[in-house]
Amino acid sequence: MTDAEIKTDQGKSNHGEAETMEINMGPQHPSTHGVFRAVVELDGETVVKVVPHLGYLHRGIEKIAESRTYHQIIPLTDRLDYMAGASNNLGYCLAVEKLLGIEVPPRGQYIRVIITELSRISSHLFWAGANAHDLGAMTPFFFMTREREQILFLLEMVTGSRLTPSFFRIGGVSLDIPAEFPDECRKFVKNFPPRVDEYETLLTENRIWKSRTKGVGYLSAEDCIKLGVSGPMARAAGIDWDLRKKQPYSGYDRFDFRAAVYTGCDAYDRYRVRMMEMRQSNEIIRQALEGMPEGDHSVKMKSVLKPPAGEVYMAIEAPRGELGFYIVSDGTAQPFRMKVRAPTFVNLQALPKMAEGRIFSDLVAALSSVDLVLAEVDR
Repeated sequence: MTDAEIKTDQGKSNHGEAETMEINMGPQHPSTHGVFRAVVELDGETVVKVVPHLGYLHRGIEKIAESRTYHQIIPLTDRLDYMAGASNNLGYCLAVEKLLGIEVPPRGQYIRVIITELSRISSHLFWAGANAHDLGAMTPFFFMTREREQILFLLEMVTGSRLTPSFFRIGGVSLDIPAEFPDECRKFVKNFPPRVDEYETLLTENRIWKSRTKGVGYLSAEDCIKLGVSGPMARAAGIDWDLRKKQPYSGYDRFDFRAAVYTGCDAYDRYRVRMMEMRQSNEIIRQALEGMPEGDHSVKMKSVLKPPAGEVYMAIEAPRGELGFYIVSDGTAQPFRMKVRAPTFVNLQALPKMAEGRIFSDLVAALSSVDLVLAEVDR
């Protein structure tokens, strides 16, 4: 091929004869929220094609689990979605409990719910602040990390850790809550709704914010279903599907709350879904504190578990969508196979659909609205 032919071939797009430019967005880029690389084909400022590239953070956690006992796997799970480690602990423990056919005592369930919902709020706060920062608004990030720090203090009070609690156990939780925790948590629950009002004052009706997010990253309900998209992304497209409501676990059917559902199908309504979810999670925590039952916080379990041979799938509503654990037992002390259905791995499929045909700056908004945690995507 001659130099002229090479030059002509590089200038052609797969989608037509116009000259295009191919750039790398990541794996080191401030708006990718982790080591994620997107190969983006541009026609001027218009995104022609997006190809996500993964694998920069792959640690083989599913394979490692095959050489660990069931108890030893718990610390591996909160290293997946480290922004909401308790959710991963909960999903895994529920899957093993389902395999064993045991039920956690009511007090243990309530403690789990409180810790998990605090983690959900913490996760959404960091996402909302980082999302605003991605689009040029710095102040919300400082506001939201203020409350997130209070949540991390509460989590540390109970679990001894801020991000990777490993506090849940198969059969319940490792310890009962400290005596001072309920009062400290009630203070947070009381003060949090006015703080969310502050966030919304900064963003919700801000005309610059709306121009950067409204109609951006459009993904219809039909496309969500086709791609398996779940969580806030699906509920922002009008899909009323929240596993805490539709398939209750850990006593969620005892709490009065609403699933956050909007119909805009865009980055703006994904933001609104998460704002509403934080309010609802705060209300769940309030109810759990008020109705905390007495009794044991855990079932007494053997140090080495050997579940009967079989397979099980258990899914929960994590902050990013349906988090599922599929476990195959061969009757030994270690699982024969463990597969994690990571919500952001599935949701990431929607990125080309949301971004192609839009301008490049909208790609940043669309990617941020997915709420990526690459440790969960790559595993």
